[in-house]
Amino acid sequence: MDRRRHSETGRRKIGKWSKLKLSMHPDTHLVIHLQSLDRRITALEKEVAALPKHIAVIEKALESHVRKLEADRAALLANQKERKKLEGDIQAHEQKISKLRDQMLQAKNNEQYRAFQHEIDFVAKEIRKAEDRILELMAESEPLDQNVKKAEIALKEEKQVVEGEKKVARERTAVDQSQLDVLHGERKEAVAKLKPAVVKEYERIRKKWNGVAIAEVIAGRCDACQIVLRPQYWQDLKRGDELMACESCGRFLFHNPPVHVEDVASVG
Repeated sequence: MDRRRHSETGRRKIGKWSKLKLSMHPDTHLVIHLQSLDRRITALEKEVAALPKHIAVIEKALESHVRKLEADRAALLANQKERKKLEGDIQAHEQKISKLRDQMLQAKNNEQYRAFQHEIDFVAKEIRKAEDRILELMAESEPLDQNVKKAEIALKEEKQVVEGEKKVARERTAVDQSQLDVLHGERKEAVAKLKPAVVKEYERIRKKWNGVAIAEVIAGRCDACQIVLRPQYWQDLKRGDELMACESCGRFLFHNPPVHVEDVASVG
């Protein structure tokens, strides 16, 4: 019998607490919901907008690396072309020296002999200059060749990473867009339940305060601007008879009493 009375008493207390919790004005609930939706929409829209920018950054870096590889390839090709030309010059010089020596054997006097020798010495000097340059080019080509090979491997890996990130971005954007469609639908429903004047005021406050149109009142103080409410105004807000705004910052206000066992027990 005592257990039954205790159970009935508990139900009466819980029922009274439920009525106390439901004292918030319906418009206040809707504005809180609307702000929550707008925050989620804003976050998703930022993410959707940020993804193409992120892809643009990594693609720009990839393009920079492609241009660097192309420049190294061009430098290596120029090096190889110059070496090939010098090798051809050397071969032509050697053939010329061979002909000059044949002609020198047919010289009729010392003056002709010395002229042939002088020309041979000049061509031989050109050969040495070409050989020295070839050695320089070979020294230059080694790091260039290594750079090209390393860059080709790195670029191949980077392209795979970029393509992977682009795929993830496309998938993420599709998911975000799908969620945005749902949220916009929910927002439309929430707005339809509010009076146009309330929606207009909500949008004005939201724009003024960077998306924060409604603030909680904690211990009689607006949690947004930290101004203490007048005692009577505070009591009116607790009753929840109407949608109320902070007299200081203009944001809509809501009061969300903490749920404690002691609070439930005290209602009775």
